Amino acid sequence: MSTRESKKAAGGRRAEYAAATRQAIHEAARELFTGKGYFATTVDDIATAARVAPATVYAVGGGKQGLLKAIIETRTTAPDVEETYGHIAGTTDADELLRFITHATRVRFEDSRGLMRVVIDTAPHDAAAAQALRTAHASLRDGLARTARRLAELGALRNGIDVQEATDTLWFYLGNGAYFTLTDDNDWPLDKVEQWLHTSLRTALLRSGSADRSASDQ
Repeated sequence: MSTRESKKAAGGRRAEYAAATRQAIHEAARELFTGKGYFATTVDDIATAARVAPATVYAVGGGKQGLLKAIIETRTTAPDVEETYGHIAGTTDADELLRFITHATRVRFEDSRGLMRVVIDTAPHDAAAAQALRTAHASLRDGLARTARRLAELGALRNGIDVQEATDTLWFYLGNGAYFTLTDDNDWPLDKVEQWLHTSLRTALLRSGSADRSASDQ
């Protein structure tokens, strides 16, 4: 192996190690934030759980504040986000689009509900958590706005409902607040939540022809 190839291989190993270290720190921080709470978790706790030195937590994640922001940003830029956008743009049936985006938000909530509860509860008291919450909400609202625009392109929105109102309606039903209310306050299982949200959105947004057609298909 040439010197150049050796350096390239070493660089690749360093990059893999750095990525594995970052992932371990993120996973440890997420588990601790969810289990102990943001304020009760220390950098030393994260370092111990990730099996790294505290200095590494600061170097890789910027401490607790940087980690919370990074964890949210990593989720909002994951490959499946672009896949979701592609599916929204390519769907030609309005009710199928509502069904898809409802299921996508259900999966997102199911995966992140513990962390999002921590972020929401912490945001009024911590600037980093507030920024993380804004990032999460902006990502979700972007997907809902794309859905609203696609429904408008398909000519499926009820008379008098424009893209902005459709986006606001989708946010009302599919934001974290709705999911927490239905699961925590009402104690509904997520399967019931998903079905109810889809049915409610179909009634609220779709022209009667689209809603009637989709209902007959069930």
